[in-house]
Amino acid sequence: IGICGSGGFAISAAQCDTRIKAVAAVSMYDMTAAVRLGMDAEAVRSAKERLSLQRWADAENGYPEYVPSFPEQPLDAVPEGIPEPGAEWFRFYAVKRGHHPSARGGFTTTSDLAMMNFRLLDFIDEISPRPILFVVGDRAHSRFFSENAYAAAKEPKELYVVEDAEHIDLYDRRDRIPFGKLAEFFGAM
Repeated sequence: IGICGSGGFAISAAQCDTRIKAVAAVSMYDMTAAVRLGMDAEAVRSAKERLSLQRWADAENGYPEYVPSFPEQPLDAVPEGIPEPGAEWFRFYAVKRGHHPSARGGFTTTSDLAMMNFRLLDFIDEISPRPILFVVGDRAHSRFFSENAYAAAKEPKELYVVEDAEHIDLYDRRDRIPFGKLAEFFGAM
């Protein structure tokens, strides 16, 4: 089972490791697609140039640049005016619900270079005949990642939609996480 970005990484691992007999991705993010989302060829070239120069700065500093996405201390409420899906991330990571001082979000600045260099799910069809379960919230901003991966995967596969759930609800909302469905899926192995 992988959740969010780890859902994409779990599927990627199953593409080549046949010891994995079944894989479930919950609120999946394809991080390699996400880093290029909305970028045209010029934007990609510009990002690569900027990030490559950042590697020089990182080497000179002796450590990679890391700019946290969330505050050091949890907020009492999400600040007004943050557009979605940023506000959704804040509804989990920036408030007591999901805040942890050692998990402040994001990657090092230059991590995007590695993720721009390949497509995580290029061989998803090779998982077959091992089963894949995609679990998504009906209101998840990330739902399209699972729908695209589902379309590319071969049978057996299932896209399970959780009603009245956004992306982050499937992290910790025990009334939304389909434990029964996951147990049934893995129990059939």
